[in-house]
Amino acid sequence: MADKKAPAAGWPVANGEYVVGNPESCVAVVTLGSHGLDEAAIEAGAAISGPCHTENLGIEKVIVNYISNPNIRFMVVTGSEVQGHITGQCFKALYENGIGDDGGIIGAKGAIPFMENVGKEPVARFQNQIVELIDMIDSEDKGKIQQTVKDCISKDPGATDEDAMVIDLEGKAGEAGEDSGDGFAIEGIPTVSEPDLEYIRKLNESLDYKVGLTTRDLGLASGVQSESLTGLLYGMMFALVFVAIPLILKIGF
Repeated sequence: MADKKAPAAGWPVANGEYVVGNPESCVAVVTLGSHGLDEAAIEAGAAISGPCHTENLGIEKVIVNYISNPNIRFMVVTGSEVQGHITGQCFKALYENGIGDDGGIIGAKGAIPFMENVGKEPVARFQNQIVELIDMIDSEDKGKIQQTVKDCISKDPGATDEDAMVIDLEGKAGEAGEDSGDGFAIEGIPTVSEPDLEYIRKLNESLDYKVGLTTRDLGLASGVQSESLTGLLYGMMFALVFVAIPLILKIGF
């Protein structure tokens, strides 16, 4: 039997929407934007399985839970890709390329793929601990997911040499002023850094453009309604004149 190590106390250490199985299992599953797949993964023998929607704090929570359990050596990324965030591709980029000096995931295509609370050392630990990332993005086939989990278990290399690494997301999120009430930053709303300001600028420009179009359309519609009302009033006046004149002439004679 492959050698196992104890996960960090209270594992999983980061709160989230997931299902926990056998903590000694070598497989962890991320189901991205899909729901209803996690129980199937756990039944097949996964240590943990849950969705992940955001390419920043969501990914951070996954990384923190994985590196705090040295037994997790395989990562299965499955379920429907999250539009806009492109979280699945960001996971692959993080695993293959790591992060830059600014915390950005190298090669990631998501909207804001930045690690605000997880630095290079934890990311390197994640890259070294996970021996294989299995790409099943956009698959919701429970049978295939379960078979993949079982295949990984059959290749279990045992726990990584290092003990559990614990990252205190709660404390770091609190220092950043992004506490959501349960000790974690609100998922999908990272602290504002220089790259984020550029993203917000582009978003504001897009919103301004859309507001301008909406205002124009409302103005046109209002103008049409105004012209229609004016035409209706003139029509009623002419009708009254044409009706009233014959009546007056008739009464007069």
